[in-house]
Amino acid sequence: MGMKTSRISPHRTWHGVRMRRTEASSDPDSSLRSVTLPASWDDSAAAALAALAPGSGPVTLAGAAQAWIAPIAAAAANAGLDIPLADRLHRLLLLRRGAPTDAVWRLDSADGPGFVLNLPAFLDSDGQLDLADFAEAVETAVIALGFAAPQARDIDVGMADLAGLLAALGIDYASDAARDIARCLAAILRGRADAASGRLGRLSGPMRPSAFDWPTPPVHAPVRGLPEAARAARQAAAGMEGLRHRATTAVARPGLAEALLGCETGGIAPAFSAIGHTGGLTRAARAWLAVSGITAEEALATALSGGSPIPLHSAAAHAAMHDAVAPFMHAMPPRPVPLAVQTAPARRRELPGRRSGYTQKASVGGHKLFLRTGEYDDGSLGEIFVALHKEGAAFRGLMDNFAHAVSLGLQHGVPLERFVEAFTFTRFGPAGVVEGDPAVHAATSLLDYAFRHLAANYLGRRDIPEAEIEEADTVGHGARDQSPLLPLELPDEASPRARRRSLRVVSR
Repeated sequence: MGMKTSRISPHRTWHGVRMRRTEASSDPDSSLRSVTLPASWDDSAAAALAALAPGSGPVTLAGAAQAWIAPIAAAAANAGLDIPLADRLHRLLLLRRGAPTDAVWRLDSADGPGFVLNLPAFLDSDGQLDLADFAEAVETAVIALGFAAPQARDIDVGMADLAGLLAALGIDYASDAARDIARCLAAILRGRADAASGRLGRLSGPMRPSAFDWPTPPVHAPVRGLPEAARAARQAAAGMEGLRHRATTAVARPGLAEALLGCETGGIAPAFSAIGHTGGLTRAARAWLAVSGITAEEALATALSGGSPIPLHSAAAHAAMHDAVAPFMHAMPPRPVPLAVQTAPARRRELPGRRSGYTQKASVGGHKLFLRTGEYDDGSLGEIFVALHKEGAAFRGLMDNFAHAVSLGLQHGVPLERFVEAFTFTRFGPAGVVEGDPAVHAATSLLDYAFRHLAANYLGRRDIPEAEIEEADTVGHGARDQSPLLPLELPDEASPRARRRSLRVVSR
């Protein structure tokens, strides 16, 4: 519609909310936008808002929300629907409980508009799941999508961050109890969505026969009132003569709405890592430790001893959860395929508590590094550490984790020769002349240096060809590039590199 969200008066829900302004963009290639959003919301939410809101100028969350909520609420009022729809939608967004998908924000909803409900946000201050608010949120989402896209036959109301909710409740994702909770939540979602669609059908039609083909929810679940709420939702759907929509519910792949709401996992997927994108523990991981009574010191001790204080789950657990939820939903992503289990898993050879090794100081292209090794009692290599000084924090972190991965491989029986073959001659900066190590004269990268050094000192390898140093911004330009392309070319002809320099891009 071309309206500018910055000129729209914010709804009263946002009055008194402390805001912050930042610069954000949806991706590195997009220009930055001035974004105003609640002070407690992170930069990922700001980037999502920059992508969701139409236009390219400054945007406020309150204004962008009012731009799509106002016409929906007006249409609902004109149809005779007497509910505070605008208040509900603004409150869902402010509490980060729910938000529509991209098309609704851009006011161009077509067939299949969606709405995402963030499950952990429905926990109250006592850690209890607010089931009445969740049921109301489902109804609100269906009504909003019904008026945002009146011609749509399919709408997608879904839930996200199930893993975060289970962690906050202290329920292991891979347990039967977790799957019963998911079944009940899916039953509430389906029942309340179908009931709201039936209500819309009575208002504006046309009515479609309701396909009441989903199973009875569990009679027991370790959340107070959850089975009863699921049965009530099923009864509400059973009382509908027909539905406005052919489909109402879906578990979809995560998108911008999930990022705006702060969801850490998409849909019903497990948390495959306890580390968030900022490098710290995820909110779900912190909640699990808190509800389990595990202190930070105990968690660190468990991690250092090789254990995991926070349960992480495989594709097999994800597949089991998919099977539990799918019968209640109209649409689901493909079922995860569990990896085949090895019949004879590799055993880890533990390093001695007090081990031998050495530290090698060297400089590659003027960049200082320290390569430290750890050895088994027989003198074989069991671990490596690479410490950098001039590089940025991100590069140092990548190198630390790379060295840890190589160490794990060595301890699980991967021969050092395989790593030498894989990582010598890798080419990226910094590179150049090596100083301080008589075994290596030059290296094409820090990894190339590290594995040339290890090959010389632990494998006795002196047969690896010398590194050919090239300028960082060249393509080739080494000795091989100066050789003729074909046997008939004369040696004194211009090299391929030189011929490439003479080419020019010509536009027509």
